[in-house]
Amino acid sequence: MRAVQYRTIGGEPEVVDVPTPEPGPGQVRLRVTAAGLCHSDAFVMGLSAEQFTYGLPLTLGHEGAGVVDALGDGATGVEVGEPVAVYGPWGCGVCHACAQGAENYCPRAAELGIQPPGLGGPGALAEYLIVDDVRHLVPLGDLDPVATVSLTDAGLTPYHAVVSSLGALPAGSTAVVIGAGGLGHVGIQILRAITGATVIALDISEEKLKLAREVGAHRALLSDVSAVAEIRKLTGGVGAQVVFDFVGAPPTLEIARKSVALNGVIQIVGIGGGLLSTGFFSTPMGASVRVPYWGTRSELMEVLDLARAGAIHVEVERYGLDQAPEAYRKLHDGEVRGRAVVVPYS
Repeated sequence: MRAVQYRTIGGEPEVVDVPTPEPGPGQVRLRVTAAGLCHSDAFVMGLSAEQFTYGLPLTLGHEGAGVVDALGDGATGVEVGEPVAVYGPWGCGVCHACAQGAENYCPRAAELGIQPPGLGGPGALAEYLIVDDVRHLVPLGDLDPVATVSLTDAGLTPYHAVVSSLGALPAGSTAVVIGAGGLGHVGIQILRAITGATVIALDISEEKLKLAREVGAHRALLSDVSAVAEIRKLTGGVGAQVVFDFVGAPPTLEIARKSVALNGVIQIVGIGGGLLSTGFFSTPMGASVRVPYWGTRSELMEVLDLARAGAIHVEVERYGLDQAPEAYRKLHDGEVRGRAVVVPYS
């Protein structure tokens, strides 16, 4: 089968031929119908040899959807031919967190060497994907896999961040979304769908600010030195009850720090390398800072339900498997509007 692999530290991803995997006991093989590209992939491929811990070659793709193609011995609960989405953050399955479906916060995953697809384990940017357990599959039903696959991360991650701050987002509140790209444009829609907040979007790109307005942002501002003053003005000097930073770079974290309200929340979702100093004389009194990671299995089901209801969607650019390296270059250069999705069989 063909797969997109990161093979050399500092190199670009390559389309290669690899053996088609066979499912082991309890495993499920999917014929991949769609795989999403993410800035997290670029982050992984940007690590130095000393920092890189995933092993090479690495088949990329932690956003996956497919059709059940084969079942390993003892695998039950799905049928061959069933369309499914893959829940990406795999855990041990038996700890307290995993028992609640929060495998994204499994405390044993690292010590047990559990590697999610595309983040250590073979990912979805291939013609076939092995999923370790049926519990990591969520039925897609009649949802279009190409339009839906990015919701497994670009929808689940902002949904988890928003849900964890729901108490701070009643009617009359303000939410700031920094970065209106792949995750941010979905986060705006989620905020509009499940909260009463006024949504202010920030980005350095006029094209992405246009997208932010199209998907429901009440205001869209350039993410520059004037952003904090404008947010304060729009909120009557109070600031935003929650700031969702989908970039996570030093300049955006500084905007978050200066624009969050007393007793507000800063959610650092992006992995842009910034660190936020908090405490007296730094963040406002009562403000909290969270670093959410992905989301729970039940939250993924809820995200897909929002998609079925037409409340959220992902702006998608479609590519063939051979075009994946080009798509990664465009993603790196900020030229993707929304999310890039690879379709292995096109």
